[in-house]
Amino acid sequence: MMWHDAESWRATLVAVSAVNVLAWSLAGVGLLRRRATAARGSGLPSDATAHRLRRALLLLSAGYVLGCAYRSWWPVFDIPRIVMVDSWLSSVIVGRSVATVAEMCFVVQFAWLLHAIGRATQVSVAVALSRWLVPLGVVAEGCSWTAVLTTSNLGHVVEEALWGLGAVLWTAGLLTTWSHWPARQRWLPGACAAVGAGYAVYMFGVDVPMYWTRWLADEAAARAYLGLAEGVRDAASRWTVTTHWHVWQGEATWMTMYFSAAVWLSIAVVHMPLPVRRPAPA
Repeated sequence: MMWHDAESWRATLVAVSAVNVLAWSLAGVGLLRRRATAARGSGLPSDATAHRLRRALLLLSAGYVLGCAYRSWWPVFDIPRIVMVDSWLSSVIVGRSVATVAEMCFVVQFAWLLHAIGRATQVSVAVALSRWLVPLGVVAEGCSWTAVLTTSNLGHVVEEALWGLGAVLWTAGLLTTWSHWPARQRWLPGACAAVGAGYAVYMFGVDVPMYWTRWLADEAAARAYLGLAEGVRDAASRWTVTTHWHVWQGEATWMTMYFSAAVWLSIAVVHMPLPVRRPAPA
């Protein structure tokens, strides 16, 4: 780990968030410049359709970029109600609301992308799998809110498992289209599938076990959980400010990757080349 204190780690996140906003802005400028030729090589039926897809991906990416930037400025460790900045902007209720919007933008973005790829390649399996991503995301967000409000890590166990399952479906969907891409472009779905597979391995190999271990420890300590209404009041009004590194160190790895690499992926897919639509049978 390159950091030795929480304040330098947060400063890194803030700096990365500024770079992310700039990168998103450049992606937007690039989209405007290529508007007249947006469908070239995309396989979509018209320039206008291709541009609408990429514009939608760009706008959804904005939600994720800004949400991650917000959470970089005001980091929150949800269940213990720990923050680094003493402000209502750091409250768990605000942070989780921002995260929900950002994460749903992210999952919709990739669901639409997989759907477009499936339609372009005429692979019905990919289209079908794309339709499961958003419902899984909605249920995952519900589980996250349940965990945050009740302070039970069991909700996070289910949430992370669902995100991991979503990554598996995304990866499987891409792989079903692989042979329908031009030979010179097949590295692209292969690389994206590798990223999805890596994410799934991380979720099931690291994140899910981490939250499961925390839940078992709470159960062993006979922790009293909150009701939903009580949890709303608690999440909106209670926070503990600390910059002790030992408190944040366990969260630093996933937060750093979440607020950097995942954001870059969200921005990059705006200009991702797509396969040429296969002609319909005569």
